[in-house]
Amino acid sequence: MTETFDVLDPVDGAVLGQVPDLTAEEALTALDVAVQRQHSWATTPPRERGEILRRAFELVSERSDEFAETISLEMGKPLAEARGEVAYGAEFLRWFSEEAVRIRGSWLTAPAGGSRLLTVKKPVGPCLFITPWNFPLAMGTRKIGPALAAGCTALVKPASATPLTMFKLAEVFAEAGLPEGVLQVVTTRSTGEVTSALLADPRLRKISFTGSTAVGKELVRGSADNLQRVSMELGGNAPFLVFADADIDAAVDGAMIAKMRNMGEACTAANRFLVHADVAEEFTAKLAARMGGLRVGRGQEDGVDVGPLIDAHAVESVQQLVADAVAGGARLVVGGEPDGNFFPPTVLADVAPEARVVREEIFGPVAPISTFRTEQEAVDAANNTEYGLSAYLWTRDLDRTLRLVESLDFGMVGVNTGLVSNPAAPFGGVKASGFGREGGFEGIEEYLDTTYVGISAP
Repeated sequence: MTETFDVLDPVDGAVLGQVPDLTAEEALTALDVAVQRQHSWATTPPRERGEILRRAFELVSERSDEFAETISLEMGKPLAEARGEVAYGAEFLRWFSEEAVRIRGSWLTAPAGGSRLLTVKKPVGPCLFITPWNFPLAMGTRKIGPALAAGCTALVKPASATPLTMFKLAEVFAEAGLPEGVLQVVTTRSTGEVTSALLADPRLRKISFTGSTAVGKELVRGSADNLQRVSMELGGNAPFLVFADADIDAAVDGAMIAKMRNMGEACTAANRFLVHADVAEEFTAKLAARMGGLRVGRGQEDGVDVGPLIDAHAVESVQQLVADAVAGGARLVVGGEPDGNFFPPTVLADVAPEARVVREEIFGPVAPISTFRTEQEAVDAANNTEYGLSAYLWTRDLDRTLRLVESLDFGMVGVNTGLVSNPAAPFGGVKASGFGREGGFEGIEEYLDTTYVGISAP
């Protein structure tokens, strides 16, 4: 009989439910099923695959409050934030329901004549998805949507802290008509053992992971023996650049979105604020006023803006980053003292460039502010990181915008906006932030192989 483990409320540790604690052998049995279902799903008409995804989108949207409640309970985010995730996550199902029927090959005449060159797109095969705790729904739909549209079967392993949402999504897919075994949820506390066993099986053809860079590197190494296709959406250290000509009020509005989306527990969150010295005082004061006015509390309570961090370890990590910055000369403008697993929105000014808080991913509601004088100084500071996921810039100068877009080493750049994530756009980074793209026209290509066929000319 399969053992289980508890899913806990991040506020007080109360048990929210129990889920199966699968062994490596049980996970391989799930892979057996995925392999058995692969051919029939791959040959299911694209329109039918798309209609199942569309029905799943409609069901998730209809049950937005139910999904939001589950997300808020197991992850901690306020209900309003959770509803936003549901709307965002559902859109990947709608987007890829439309892409299922647009998988294209090509037909060319060879340059020298004498033959025709045909290319055909085929699903890569059974996939493994490892999703994080911070977006329990959206990080799953961003992978599941294109995989199912392309004709791949999949195992999805949600984070052990937040698996309940994924089981709810699997129920929706079953109701939408997805054949049994095409999508399976694999929960376990023995993540390394289970993942290693699956990667060692050559029948698994693709792995997609969202999480830390350190774990991502281990998974890439583990995929090497069987040369599985790999997509890695890893850590971030997003700079938020504010130039002297920026609309400061608009920049503060954007900063609140870029920093406080998901309470700062997002890989795209603005991690360091680089502000021109001429406007730094104004920007800091206005941002601190906005941050200090947010209400902290249990995510299910009315009027709450900021819920708890995921666990005590996360609180300790954020607290250490703040303490290091202050010890290095930073000025604490607002916030800074946690209460249990609640960490108040915090603004730090005059942060030194060597402070850990600007070199490491914060994953919490802390905004460290540093200043610059010249454009090149801002670019150098922004690029001074191993990560390259997202960046934000605020300026009214079009020429500067074009220069910065070309010189910033990031996979995504937000110009006068604090939100870059969009299901219709290719999400992903460079350098230590990983490779591969999720969403957009590019997203489905991660789940397709190309077969070339040479045909003698008629």
